[in-house]
Amino acid sequence: MSAYELAQLNIARMKEPLESPGMADFVANLEGINALAEGSPAFVWRLQTEEGDATALRPLGEETLVNVSVWKDVASLNWYVYQSAHVEIMRRRKEWFERTKEAYVVLWWVPKGHRPTVAEAIARLELLRAKGPTPEAFTFRQAFAAPDAEEARKPFAFGDECPAT
Repeated sequence: MSAYELAQLNIARMKEPLESPGMADFVANLEGINALAEGSPAFVWRLQTEEGDATALRPLGEETLVNVSVWKDVASLNWYVYQSAHVEIMRRRKEWFERTKEAYVVLWWVPKGHRPTVAEAIARLELLRAKGPTPEAFTFRQAFAAPDAEEARKPFAFGDECPAT
């Protein structure tokens, strides 16, 4: 069993303010999607305020939502993102969020029990944007095993096609 867990950050720049009618359907689905994640066997933790609100955290500006969470492994997070009911929300992301050319999702390994800060997560995203996928900051397309795995420094992939598109 690994001594590491998988951290992830994804960011999204909203087309309209969260309180606007154009974001209402996204907001209406948040509780269910968060419950789906939290009910997943591989889910460990997600960043949120004491009131349970992750959308209130805006370190990259008022128009950008951040999501930081920790999972048991890459395969489990990949399943949640691309195989569960979460994929239905991903298919609609163009309705609510601006398209970005830069990386907006980053994965990295943390020691079990560590809960990444927003600053740490943003630093990993910046590292991915600057250097591309490395064992310190990677993506589903080019993922790396936990540092204590036999194949830790060799990348692997889940494929190029996002089923949400």
